[in-house]
Amino acid sequence: MRCPFCGNIDTQVKDSRPAEDHVSIRRRRFCPACGGRFTTYERVQLRDLVVIKSNGRREDFDRDKLERSIRIAMQKRPVDPERIDQMISGIVRRLESMGETDIPSKQIGEIVMEALARIDTVAYVRFASVYKNFQAADDFDRFVSELRPDAAAEK
Repeated sequence: MRCPFCGNIDTQVKDSRPAEDHVSIRRRRFCPACGGRFTTYERVQLRDLVVIKSNGRREDFDRDKLERSIRIAMQKRPVDPERIDQMISGIVRRLESMGETDIPSKQIGEIVMEALARIDTVAYVRFASVYKNFQAADDFDRFVSELRPDAAAEK
């Protein structure tokens, strides 16, 4: 593992233990060249996934990108960070177990929205506003009224 401080490729593992989520290994590393200490995480990856964007472009699946978008939607919500990590791991496992290596971004978005809807409605609406490219307040009104069909009938 390359040292993030000096670039030395000969670093040493000083300590390994399961991370809090129990789906990754946390490793404390030491660089003998500069004395720097840093942490890495190791996860099981069943297969290399490729995301097919709506414009046809292909890019490697990036778990960190998925995690960032979900954490932005969940920002300042009363959801335990461990629960968010479990959700992200579940989404990645689901994608890897689909049997396909090429996955349309639309399908990933739908899976994320499904997971968010079960955990936090506000985060679900936040994510949907970006995913579905809301342009005006009316877009929010329509989307929220679909969440509460009985409220739309009362109007």
